[in-house]
Amino acid sequence: MPLTVRVDVKTERLIQRLARKRGRSKSEVIRDAIGVLARQIQGQEETERPYETVRDLIGSIHGGPPDLSVRTGEHFRRMLHAKHRGT
Repeated sequence: MPLTVRVDVKTERLIQRLARKRGRSKSEVIRDAIGVLARQIQGQEETERPYETVRDLIGSIHGGPPDLSVRTGEHFRRMLHAKHRGT
């Protein structure tokens, strides 16, 4: 599948130099580089703790009962009871 990528002159020269050194096409060099980056990111994601995975979401919600995590069972029981009465 064709894809056009615009790069600056410095990057173009670097890609050409890498392609010559490795005896590969510029496209192969770019595909290899993307594969390396993808493996690095995947490795980081696998080693992240659950907090790090959702850190951008923490603190993004405001409101609700302040003791929700403390009295979850009680709130859940009330919710189920109310739903059961409604049916």
